[in-house]
Order: sequence, then structure tokens, then C-alpha cells
Amino acid sequence: MSQPKENYSAKLRAKSMVYFVICIILTLICLVPIYILIINATRKHVDIISSVSFIPGSNLAANVKKLLNDPMFQFDPFIGFKNSAIIAVGSTVLSVFFSALTAYGLVVYDFKLRGPAYTFILVVMMVPMQVTSVGFLQFMIKLGLSDSFIPLIVPTIAAPAIVFFMRQYLKSSFPLDIVEAARIDGCGEFRTFLTIAIPMMKPAIAVQAIFAFIQNWNNFYQPSMILVSRKFEQLTMPMMINMLKSNDKIADYGVIYAGIALSIIPVVVIYLLLSRFIVEGVALGGVKE
Repeated sequence: MSQPKENYSAKLRAKSMVYFVICIILTLICLVPIYILIINATRKHVDIISSVSFIPGSNLAANVKKLLNDPMFQFDPFIGFKNSAIIAVGSTVLSVFFSALTAYGLVVYDFKLRGPAYTFILVVMMVPMQVTSVGFLQFMIKLGLSDSFIPLIVPTIAAPAIVFFMRQYLKSSFPLDIVEAARIDGCGEFRTFLTIAIPMMKPAIAVQAIFAFIQNWNNFYQPSMILVSRKFEQLTMPMMINMLKSNDKIADYGVIYAGIALSIIPVVVIYLLLSRFIVEGVALGGVKE
């Protein structure tokens, strides 16, 4: 009896070791480019184009000073941070709140078009944003909303991917009996959503808020399409980084890497502060039908 148990334990340890090695490799694949980015921010331009190094240089202060003070680079982190924060925070709040409200309606209320409505949401989720971008831009121009942050914030109310995740989370962990009890106690429908459903959805909301914020903070395609006049005071951080990279006459990779490193600081800070919610949300919000 002991021999089969020992064989099973050995196989289990071997399998765990394989999984552990795979996780280490995947972690390195994710972290090494970020590490090289930070290292290159401390090196000189000539050193970067000549070789790859994993050892920090001594040129970080000079790169940052040149980035902030040299007028040729047209880089103002305060303007970039402000504009990106306005778009990212506004989009995150609207998309997460209204997606949670939509998912709540799809789960709690039983109506004839619930199935087709959910199918329509799934179909929309499969359509790439680039397919509708030209028509969207023309529509915004006719409304006089180009060169404005409004088209970058308000349309995010329709976020089918977030609706999908929220619905799956509610179906797996939200008891419908509590809604009936609230109705018997005289609680209104919207108040039930705000005071009962929202607190119970905190893990899922936190996870989707993190993902939505990162996506909108790093969004380059839509702002570059909507902000057609390229006014400096309207540039987001990704647009400023793109200007650094696209100007061949003043190419300085040390300065460019320093700018990229500055641009990812808010994302890293928010992830470190809220990363525990990702684990809780994935564990509690597993897809179940």
C-alpha cells in the first residue's frame, strides 16, 4: 500500500515542479522587458544602441533633466498625467458602474429579451474597435465633439467585456433570494442595487476597475484619432511618448526610455495597491453557467 502512495506523491511533486518552472519562465518573460526598460532609462544613447546590458548606468538624472527641460522633446509629464488621469478615471468610473448595473439587470430580472440581449452584448464584444472607428470619428465630427475628451469618456459606458465578467460573477456568487427579501422590506430596485448588490460585487468591481484604468491609461489609438488638432495641452501620456519615438532628428533612446518609465509609474502603483483584489475576484468570480 505504501509503494503506490509514494509513487503518487513523487508524481505529484514532479508535476508541481514542472508547473513551478513554467510559472517562473512566464514571470521572467513578463518582467525582463520591464527591467530592461528601467535599466535603459539609466544609460546613455550610445550605450543603448551598441549593446544590451542588465547593469544600471549612471545617466538617469541627465536623461530625466534633458527630458523635462529640453524644448526639443516637447514633453510635459504634468500635462500628460493630468489628461491621461481625466480620461482613465472618468472612463473607469462610467464603464464599471454601468456595466455592473447592466449585469445586475440581466441576472436579477426575468424578461423575454434577456437571452437575445445578452447574445447581442457578446456579439458586440467580438467586434474590434478599429472596425467602427472611422464611422465613430465622423459621427463625433458632425456633433462637434472632436478635439474633446467627451468622446473618450462617455462612450465607455458601453463596455460589453466588463458586462460579461460582471454577469458571470453575479450568477456564481449572488443569491437572488436577498433581492426578494429587500423587496418585501420595501427597498426600491435601484436602492437594492446600490446598497446590497454593489457591496457584494466589490471584488469583481475592483478587478474590472484595475483593468479598465490600465487600458484607458495606455490607450493611444482613440485619443490620437479624436484629438485631431494635436494641441499640446490636450496630449495624453501615450501621445507624448509617441512624439518622443517618432522624432528621428532628436532620437535619444536614454531620454525615450526615461519618459516611458515615468509614464508607467501610476499603473504600477495602482496595481501594487489593488492587486489583492485581482486574486479575490478571479477566485470568487469564476465562470459558471
